[in-house]
Amino acid sequence: MNKKTDTLDQLMPGNFHLWQAERGHRYSIDAILLARFVRLEKCRQIADLGTGNGVLPLLLAHLGGAEKIYGFELQPGMVQRARHNIEINRMGKRISIHEGDVRQIDGLFPGTTIDLVVSNPPYRSTVSGRIAPDDERALARHELAGSIGDFVAAADWLLKPGGRFTVIYLAERLNALFAAMTRAGIEPKRLRMVHATANSSARLVLIEGVKGGRPGLQVEKPLVLYVDSQAKRCYTDEVEQMYRSAEA
Repeated sequence: MNKKTDTLDQLMPGNFHLWQAERGHRYSIDAILLARFVRLEKCRQIADLGTGNGVLPLLLAHLGGAEKIYGFELQPGMVQRARHNIEINRMGKRISIHEGDVRQIDGLFPGTTIDLVVSNPPYRSTVSGRIAPDDERALARHELAGSIGDFVAAADWLLKPGGRFTVIYLAERLNALFAAMTRAGIEPKRLRMVHATANSSARLVLIEGVKGGRPGLQVEKPLVLYVDSQAKRCYTDEVEQMYRSAEA
């Protein structure tokens, strides 16, 4: 954390303080969507693959009663920032941040110990889209240090039998995600498409899978982010509610 290059922002729901790089990787609505899609009942231990600045662990700690949440992050600068964010929000007893590569997860953490694995992984392959000039954003957006298959394989290592894997990903790469989950023995069980507006194609997809689960996919109603009006574009009521704390 560097006060000269980082900004101190507010993370909702939960009213957390969050340090993040002014010109590096910053959290987006994707983290909120994933946190709200996750089912947290009966989850004692949660792991977040590619935790960045620690956003998802903080959100999930606020929204559920997990005893322990582990965040895994490759980039040392983001690890430092995530640990500081956990400390300033007094979540150290419930959240811990581990530095390391998800492709080497078997050397970072014991297998078959986690009830729920979540991830907001890099969306783009290395041949797709413009790669950000700084390493922090590049690694967060492009598969420079692990493909979707690597993230799914890491989830498979961590999960108990019957444990859940929940992820947000590009709709256009849904086939790659399904293929990776099938190879790992994680059965897709719940899907929700995310649309910018009611008249636009799906941009993102939210998926929940179960390790060793039986076939059978529930497709939920689409999630629409914005209402277009002549005056301005604003969030739908459902998305507005996502940013509010339960007690609000």
